[in-house]
Amino acid sequence: MAKRTLTIDQADPLQLFGSHDIHLRRLEAAFPETYVHARGNQLTLKGDTQDVDCVERAVKELIVVINRNGNLTTNDVETVLALVTSEAAPKQAVPDIGEVVLFTPRGGVVKARTANQARLVKAARRSDIVFAIGPAGTGKTYTAVALGVAALKAREVKRIVLCRPAVEAGERLGFLPGDFRDKIDPYLRPLYDALEAMLPAEKLAGHMEHHVVEIVPLAFMRGRTLDSAFVILDEAQNATVMQMKMFLTRLGVDSRAIVTGDITQIDLADGQRSGLKDAQQILTGIDGIEFIYFNKGDVVRHRLVKDIIEAYDRT
Repeated sequence: MAKRTLTIDQADPLQLFGSHDIHLRRLEAAFPETYVHARGNQLTLKGDTQDVDCVERAVKELIVVINRNGNLTTNDVETVLALVTSEAAPKQAVPDIGEVVLFTPRGGVVKARTANQARLVKAARRSDIVFAIGPAGTGKTYTAVALGVAALKAREVKRIVLCRPAVEAGERLGFLPGDFRDKIDPYLRPLYDALEAMLPAEKLAGHMEHHVVEIVPLAFMRGRTLDSAFVILDEAQNATVMQMKMFLTRLGVDSRAIVTGDITQIDLADGQRSGLKDAQQILTGIDGIEFIYFNKGDVVRHRLVKDIIEAYDRT
């Protein structure tokens, strides 16, 4: 049993504790055997030594978030708790959480919110090809698109090309209503959504009209060479081995690529190998190619998403 008193002198205690101590109650709920009590700017912790250590680390991370962002939200608390309680989370303070990747048109920011998002940002800035692999809701695609838009704004690349492999089975499209664009738009809509959050509508429309930004099915990449481009392959677990090879060999001079996917959600027909799983074995160890692995502790969607992932993992 451990007892510890923390003096909160690097941030506003009211922001840290939350309205009616809501943030403190969330800490207690995450570590039910630990007693958390606030008085003035002092915080008293009692409980198992390991749990007290975790709560103290969470408090220090939350103070960092307050100093970086100027406030503290319930989402911030959930993110920090996920980092602290996740088995894969590092024991030391997580570097670069809160680093701004991109300012959005409405005055918001896209920033690394978890340890592995921060690792993805760093990897994308030093390596030409990065694989981001992990479950749904971890911000892999959103972070990748933000990095692409940031690179375009900084004139590090001349265009962004985003693609998905979902429509390679052309026979499925015949059952959908409308012309060809109507048929493929539902598959590509998540990429449109991300871009629309990061670029003004008029600018995005102009970029797409002049092919500065392209969103295409993976099959349309065949035969192309992409120079000075930021290329993103999303849902890569559904690319075949040959499609993955085709995609990676499209890169031209001064181009970079991020490949995102979840190897637990492969929708390929029986007998077809996932190009993403194959790439893990073939490309690991090549200089200039990095693999970043996300886990349920990185989930930044609704708090139940992590619970859902864990439930399916148990089946």
